[in-house]
Amino acid sequence: MIDSLYLAWRYLTYNKIKTCVLVACITTIAALPLSLEILLKESERQLALRAESSPLLIGAKGSALDLVMNSLYFNDEMPEPIEMAAVEQVMDTGLAAPIPLYVRFHARGYPIVGTTLDYFEFRQLQIKQGQQFGMLGQCVVGSETARHLGLKPGDSIISSPETLFDIAGIYPLKMQVTGVLAPSKSADDLAVFVDIKTAWVIQGLGHGHQDVTTTSDSSVILKRESGNVTANAKLMQYAEITEANIDSFHLHGDETSFPLTSVLVIPNDLKSSTILQGRYLEKETPYQVVRPKEVIDSLLATIFKIRNVLDAVIVLVGMTTLLALTLVFSLSLRLREREIDIIFKLGCNRATIARLLGAEVIIIIVISSIVCLGLLTLVIQYDQFFVRKLFL
Repeated sequence: MIDSLYLAWRYLTYNKIKTCVLVACITTIAALPLSLEILLKESERQLALRAESSPLLIGAKGSALDLVMNSLYFNDEMPEPIEMAAVEQVMDTGLAAPIPLYVRFHARGYPIVGTTLDYFEFRQLQIKQGQQFGMLGQCVVGSETARHLGLKPGDSIISSPETLFDIAGIYPLKMQVTGVLAPSKSADDLAVFVDIKTAWVIQGLGHGHQDVTTTSDSSVILKRESGNVTANAKLMQYAEITEANIDSFHLHGDETSFPLTSVLVIPNDLKSSTILQGRYLEKETPYQVVRPKEVIDSLLATIFKIRNVLDAVIVLVGMTTLLALTLVFSLSLRLREREIDIIFKLGCNRATIARLLGAEVIIIIVISSIVCLGLLTLVIQYDQFFVRKLFL
């Protein structure tokens, strides 16, 4: 058998293109459905786990799915904003603990999540390196964000502008990374977390200025009067918040009217949850309260239907590919009739010829299995990243 394997190997290495095509076909048949199954199971795990651990969400009336995907998985589809007053309304009821969320901006392709420290306690997120943010303009990053961008405590990351030309004068904010979160196998690993007020600063609702009473740059002064200094449009808005200039930063307007994308609500008990949901059933209220688990269960039911269709398509493609491979082997045997005839005349019987051909098939299957195993290992290792990019 070893001799047969050696001869088969020499034949396959001589016909490299044919061997590579056969290996690629068999690998695709095996790896594609298995990889898809791994990714679908991981997506279902992430969707179900986050939804089950998030009791209620309050947001603007509209698409419940957009609200859940933005609030739980930091999806790009942003629901209509609500006001910070919604948080106070929940607190006044005494029925639940509210956690504000503002998921609108990005930093180098990763979502910036504006929230409070209560979020980390609720999600049981631990700091692996550094410390929690404690000042305006600071942030902590998820484990995958830190790994992909090469970030560590003490580094900086800049928010991305929403448009190329921002005529409103809202500048990207340079944020100091104070900590890196421990892996949680969730959407939190692929996010940048900031205080809710820092998110408002990114939007331009708060900023800092130079101290015009002490500046020596006369080009920024429009007019000086006794006890009053008027600056012109050249006055610099800070793009970075530091201990030296943090006192100059301020928010404009009433904070209760500032925007949020949603409020994550943790009821005291089941009775409190029922009462709270009932208060948002009135048609006059601009808000809606949703149960993420119900929304995600509906989404998963749709995913199951899609998966059944994909499975059927993959089976058909696999059968077609197998038939094509059978045809390739049959044509190969026809082309190798002279070669087989010579082997037969050398004294080899039909069983020997069958062993040679079988050895070729075994080697191709083994190589395909190794390649398939490598691809599946890669998919398993980066399943969270692939799910985030492809599904969530």
